[in-house]
Amino acid sequence: MLEVELKPCFLTPKRVQPEYPLFVYLPGMDGTGQLLRSQTAGLELGFDVRCLAIPRQDLTTWDVLTNNVLDLIHTELEKSSQRPIYLCGESFGGCLAMKVAIQAPQLFKRIILINPASSFHLRPWFNWASQLTYLVHPYLYEIGALGLLPFLASLQRMTRSDRQELLKSMRSVPPETVLWRLSLLREFHVEDEQLRRLTQPVLLIAGVQDRLLPSVDEVRRLANILPNSKMLLLPQSGHACLLESDTNLYKIMHNHNFLESSAEVMQAIEAGNKIR
Repeated sequence: MLEVELKPCFLTPKRVQPEYPLFVYLPGMDGTGQLLRSQTAGLELGFDVRCLAIPRQDLTTWDVLTNNVLDLIHTELEKSSQRPIYLCGESFGGCLAMKVAIQAPQLFKRIILINPASSFHLRPWFNWASQLTYLVHPYLYEIGALGLLPFLASLQRMTRSDRQELLKSMRSVPPETVLWRLSLLREFHVEDEQLRRLTQPVLLIAGVQDRLLPSVDEVRRLANILPNSKMLLLPQSGHACLLESDTNLYKIMHNHNFLESSAEVMQAIEAGNKIR
């Protein structure tokens, strides 16, 4: 697993396609950006994909993380400034995606939120328990990661290699970083009015079998706030639904008319080139 030690960066899959819309993926609590790997080939049919990777020792605030992501996106736009940007956040990354979108709504053509961890506050016992994790010996985090797997994912719907990668990613995060990211989730808040200003299409995806967080309740709440949103419930899926063999994010976006046509993308790029 690639380790990012200095500051957040974008991981680039095998294919770099600057002529395609930019797809920015913000990961869950592990922060590695590696867990999108099973979706990358499908997404590359229509996107130039970037995955955020957050250093293992990163203990920065929401504001700093938000600004780091925006800096990375602006760096990408220096290479091709007019292409559409799709912002996708999963779990912890769903919270970060909301912060990023609120700060720079004009940047994003579409937004996808998958099992957003903004539902953290809906589980009071989880919130309370997360404040006691500092009492756990670091060695027990290794064991705890294994015990948490059934809550994170529908394991029977994942390949063996993806189960191993998920466990590896979970164990890669130091205890102090886990504690810090849990504290960020406890304090996460965005105003409803800020979300109402996001007028671009938003796709809200939740796994009905999510045993970790009440994601279905949360996407229903967000659907009532975001003015141009649609909701998709995955009946058999758990929290880490993008790792499931039957989940294809690109097909989901296509089937729910969430992709711009190639003609629309080319028109946008050509219009931008004329302005320049």
